[in-house]
Amino acid sequence: MTVENAEAEVQAPSLAPDVPLERALEAILMVADEPMSIVTLATAVGAPVKRVRGAVDALVADFDGVGADGVAGVRRGFELREVGGGWRIYVRSEFDAVVSDYVLAQNPTKLSQAALETLAVIAYKQPISRGAIASIRAVNVDSVVRTLLGRGLITEMFTDSETGAINYGTTDLLLTQLGVNSIDELPKISPLLADGLDGFDGDVR
Repeated sequence: MTVENAEAEVQAPSLAPDVPLERALEAILMVADEPMSIVTLATAVGAPVKRVRGAVDALVADFDGVGADGVAGVRRGFELREVGGGWRIYVRSEFDAVVSDYVLAQNPTKLSQAALETLAVIAYKQPISRGAIASIRAVNVDSVVRTLLGRGLITEMFTDSETGAINYGTTDLLLTQLGVNSIDELPKISPLLADGLDGFDGDVR
């Protein structure tokens, strides 16, 4: 499908006249778990692809502190970055340390049962996409994955070049908290799986 055809097929309800396109895109990108393509964003807001592309460029400049007239503005602590064929908001690298300190030191609440189960799936099946995790657990895992990312227990390993899906894996922090040197030291789960290996085809530790 060409961009022109994609633009022609974008028929989602249009934004209300009093809703700025850039702010609507900003709101959607704030809650996006994976990079969103221009066509996907255009569909979400019901606006032409060309107009959305221009609005995304404007947001990039806005977050970077570059005004429409080239006058320097406020540079945000986050940036809009193109990754894997889509756009997503990320914390700027220079603020990684302060964010990690807050998440790991200032927010030491326990993980929920859902988070623990999701973490186990990722640990044993990494690298694995969010869709595959949801398929194994048979529930939506968006918020849980965000929590695990925020705690620094998992990380984005790579983006699939064909599907655009982000694949996740565990971090050294998880190994430290578990008291092991590598994922290979985790206990085998094969004896605990009753009938077949639901969702765990292939090598199961």
